Amino acid sequence: MRETKNVKALPACPVETTLTLIGDKWKVLILRDLMPGTKRFGELKKSIGSVSQKVLTAQLRDMEASGLLTRTVYPEVPPRVEYTLTELGQSLKPILDAMKNWGEGYKASLH
Repeated sequence: MRETKNVKALPACPVETTLTLIGDKWKVLILRDLMPGTKRFGELKKSIGSVSQKVLTAQLRDMEASGLLTRTVYPEVPPRVEYTLTELGQSLKPILDAMKNWGEGYKASLH
């Protein structure tokens, strides 16, 4: 069984549980950008766009505590920090693919 740093009571509804873990706009974009592979903090900040460093840091820490990604710090000067989705984080790919397909269909229906 997987342990998390922050043990929170999860909702009884599975949809609400999913939203609790990834319902934030920035978390979904972090997942999108980490699906292809590992990224450094600066790469994530640049690819996501208008998110502040403080908010991105908080979201990454929350996702790490939930077991969705791992944070690796390399003992270099300056320190290098990389983020990678865990197997649990990768298991959200079908959800993101469905969101992408729905969004494409919605945009197409407007034209």
